[in-house]
Amino acid sequence: MKLVFSILFLSVFSTFLPLAIARGGLHNSNPPGLEYGPRTGSGRHLFEDDESETRVDVAQGYMTNTELERAIKAFGQRCSNISRVYSIGESVNGVPLWVIEISDKPGEEEPEPAFKYIGNVHGDEPVGRELLMLLANWICDNYLKDPLATSIVDGVHLHILPSMNPDGFLLRRRGNANNVDLNRDFPDQFFPVNNYVNGRQPETRAIMKWLREIQFTASASLHGGALVANYPWDGTQDKRKNYFACPDDETFRFLASVYSGSHHNMSLSKEFEGGITNGASWYPIYGGMQDWNYIYAGCFELTLEISDNKWPIANELLTLWEYNKMSMLNLVASLIKTGVHGRIFSSDGGRPLPGFIVIKGINYTVQASRGIADYHRLLASGGRYEVTATAPGYKSKTTGIWLDKAGTNVDFVLDPNVNRRGIPLRSTCECRWGTRSVIWDTHLEVYLLLIVIVGFLLFLCKRRTYSRLKQRQLAGPRRPVVV
Repeated sequence: MKLVFSILFLSVFSTFLPLAIARGGLHNSNPPGLEYGPRTGSGRHLFEDDESETRVDVAQGYMTNTELERAIKAFGQRCSNISRVYSIGESVNGVPLWVIEISDKPGEEEPEPAFKYIGNVHGDEPVGRELLMLLANWICDNYLKDPLATSIVDGVHLHILPSMNPDGFLLRRRGNANNVDLNRDFPDQFFPVNNYVNGRQPETRAIMKWLREIQFTASASLHGGALVANYPWDGTQDKRKNYFACPDDETFRFLASVYSGSHHNMSLSKEFEGGITNGASWYPIYGGMQDWNYIYAGCFELTLEISDNKWPIANELLTLWEYNKMSMLNLVASLIKTGVHGRIFSSDGGRPLPGFIVIKGINYTVQASRGIADYHRLLASGGRYEVTATAPGYKSKTTGIWLDKAGTNVDFVLDPNVNRRGIPLRSTCECRWGTRSVIWDTHLEVYLLLIVIVGFLLFLCKRRTYSRLKQRQLAGPRRPVVV
């Protein structure tokens, strides 16, 4: 009964919220009293000479969901040497959410950063799904020919999800088949929206499961309705529209500027200085995918508004591709061109340690991978940083680095904590063994010896009991005593 009342209340309430056609919009999980800014987007077209386009089917010239699936699978066959195709789940209506991974060793764990592009988060913003397929094919065609394409394939694991919302695309509306805005469906840091796991949409759950399986360093989702690179935070605790910086504000501004500065005209924006904006400064939203990535998944995500028009006519797509191509490539390449990268090892046997990386003055921790303990800490170029590696049961180590125009590699070898006699107190290493995680302890031999001893004692007791029973059987039944 409470659920029915809530749905009715939110349905009535949502009719009073103003529309915004870019990041904003309607979603029934937003806290009561929250309003989105007056952003409505200019809706400009690249070509203004034909006003008859409003009378034609806007989807004409765009790939259908079936055609997109065929294109993804065809890419996987044509570029099988540097790619693999896999699905992370299904939409409400059962459409697979296909992903293309591009790497020189797709599907293998390497000490390299992982980046993901997500398109078509909103069903009525389909430019991203088209541009992401053009990006994948350009990289495949130019691998070993173009240095930028080659560096991405050899140094990054690039994952591309062309359409997160295929049902919304088919219906030509913002939300999914349940008419839920997927960019308001993630857990939020300020308000208890979307905390009920079973209440989340299948597309949202698929993304969250995906990030539990793969440790992404950075990410970007492609939207339409404006022209700007948006970065965290997206919301404010007091629900007001103002600049609200996250701990890595400088790094996010750097990443957003990489995209904007490489774009045809994004950085020339008269509305957004440098073509970038803090999300909360633009207009606050809650339950967004961008902030969730940074808080819960350790992934630095941008929200990229790549076209003023949400659904431009198809003959504008190639121009939009040319405008965004270098931005999309340079953003991925920035993972290896900046920041500090490396691995964490134990001096006691050289085992990989899934430890943590902390930068002095930045209240944010990056975790090394569980398997090979590689870390990738993005940082803005042009500064000196103090980097500290830690792991439970080990002494931390700190080093200073200077980042100019290139990234740097630093491996850490940590010493275990010891007692007064020099014996390790407790040093653990979480290692990967197939799909299972096993904790090895330095005193494993002692534990095994105790197990053997206990097992041997149990064996002796069992054998002695068996001998007594055998003797009684040979002696036969006892005769009753007659008095």
